Amino acid sequence: MTQTEFKHLIDTLSEKIGQIRLSAHQLHKDVNQTYDKIHPYGFHLDMVADSMYKYGHEVCCNEEDVLPLFFAAFYHDSIEDARLTYNDVTKIAKEYMDDSQAYMATEIVYALTNDKGRTRAERAGEKYYQGIRETPYAPFTKLADRLANITYSSAGNNAANQHMKSVYRKELPHFMEAISTNNEDLRFALPQQMIDEIKKLISD
Repeated sequence: MTQTEFKHLIDTLSEKIGQIRLSAHQLHKDVNQTYDKIHPYGFHLDMVADSMYKYGHEVCCNEEDVLPLFFAAFYHDSIEDARLTYNDVTKIAKEYMDDSQAYMATEIVYALTNDKGRTRAERAGEKYYQGIRETPYAPFTKLADRLANITYSSAGNNAANQHMKSVYRKELPHFMEAISTNNEDLRFALPQQMIDEIKKLISD
């Protein structure tokens, strides 16, 4: 899909995308979740969705997939952090799209939901990454999530930001291998420009 075609679809769907955005913001606000203990959690969700706007045309196969992509960006932490179940997410997704789109959107959200674990490594183990690799658009959405976090940690100068930037730098080789597939289906693609942006941020 060309960038122009993708932008046209976004413009056509802008009202629904806006509604999804506001509902996701409110969801995280209702459970008092913040980002870096400073920002409303919607701040992070908007950063993830920004990659959909910028790079979505590189992975999106057809117009029916645009809404699921944006829904996944805004709801990707809803099971993990906002106490929703898989069925809850499906029900909400169906308010904005048809059943097949809602299924695709919910599957991406589910794939990005960490496993139970005591440590960061346990929560994002091989089973977790396998789920991402097997779910259309999940690798792209996870990359968008990581780009958002790295962008934020690179811009900050407090100890927590610097620590996370170091963690992301150390994890990058494994992370990229874990979300990469040999699948020629465009829905599993990882835009090179996003990867280059991440590498530049963590090397600065």
